[in-house]
Formats: sequence, structure tokens, C-alpha cells
Amino acid sequence: MCSFFYAHNYIFKIGVFDFSVTQKMRNILKNRYALSTVVTTLIILVVSVLLAGVVTYFAINVTSTRVQEESLHLTKQHVWYAANGTTYVGQAAIMIINTGGRDVVIDKLTVRGQECAWANVYYNTTTDSVSADLTFQKILGGSMTIGSTAYNFVAATTDLTLESGKTMIIYINNPDSITVNDIGLTVAQTIFTSQAMYYKETNVEAS
Repeated sequence: MCSFFYAHNYIFKIGVFDFSVTQKMRNILKNRYALSTVVTTLIILVVSVLLAGVVTYFAINVTSTRVQEESLHLTKQHVWYAANGTTYVGQAAIMIINTGGRDVVIDKLTVRGQECAWANVYYNTTTDSVSADLTFQKILGGSMTIGSTAYNFVAATTDLTLESGKTMIIYINNPDSITVNDIGLTVAQTIFTSQAMYYKETNVEAS
């Protein structure tokens, strides 16, 4: 009887132990599966963030490389109504510096909102740094002196191209029928390109 009791008790303990081991194994497997799910999710998130970063960097790099900004700096603007021999004439001048990273085509010039005919436009393109102010010129075209330097001006026939980093000096003959009554008034000079318009105001001067 005692042997049967001990045997029965031993078998019960073995069964409890086996059940405990089985339960622990199940918990370990469950923990492994749970850990695998978390690790997989983290890997997916990290890969997604890295891919997004790579795509963003590539897009910014392509944009900054291929799309360069147009930028013109307008300075030394003047409009005169002055004596030229026995007559009085209107004259305008402006200097344009291409400070952007792309070449620019100037397709229209206006003074006081009125378009200037290309036949009345004279220009010079240079890489020099022009520090002297622009002055009234009695004769437009050919060799014209700015400060102490002579520049060769040619008459425009069509749209003007200004390369990146270069400077263009423009003179306009008789812009917008400037008269003696305009002296002291403010007028605007506007430069048009295919991408933008650039606007500068100045007072009409007597010379």
C-alpha cells in the first residue's frame, strides 16, 4: 500500500514537473515570438526613416544642382533731360549685374511703363567691376567713357543675353518722351526676363 502511495506521489510530481517545463517552454516561445515582432517592427521603422532620408537628400541635391536661381542686381539708374548741342534730349541709363547662377535673357525694357524700342538701346557687357557712376552721354554708341575707362557700346537689335557673373551697362535714347516738365519727378525703369521683372525708381535729372 505504501509503495503504491509513493509511486502515485512520484508520478504526480513528475507530471507537475513536466507540466511546469512545458509551460515555461511555451512562455519562452511566446517571448521569442513577441521579441521577434518588436524587432521586426523596429527594423521596418528604421529602414523607412533611412529610405526617407536618402530620398530627401537626393531630391535636395538634384534641386540645388540643376535648378539655379535667377538673380539680377540693378544699380546706378539714371534718367536725364539735358541739352545736347542745340537741342534737349531724354536719356536713361542703368547697370545690371547678373549675381545668379544662370544666364539671363532680357526681353523687354520699360521706362515709366512704356516699352523701349531696341533701336534706341545701346549696351556693353563686361566682366569688370564698374565703380564709377554712369553719366549723360552726348553720343550713344561706339566708344563711351565711364569714369576713366572706355567701353564699346553697340546698338541692340533683339533680346539681350547676360551671362552669369557679368555686368551689362545700358543706355536708352529718348525713353518715354521725357520732357523738361519731368525734371524732378520720379520714374521707374523695369527690366523683364522670362522668369521675373526687376524694378528701380529714380528722379529725372537735368544735365
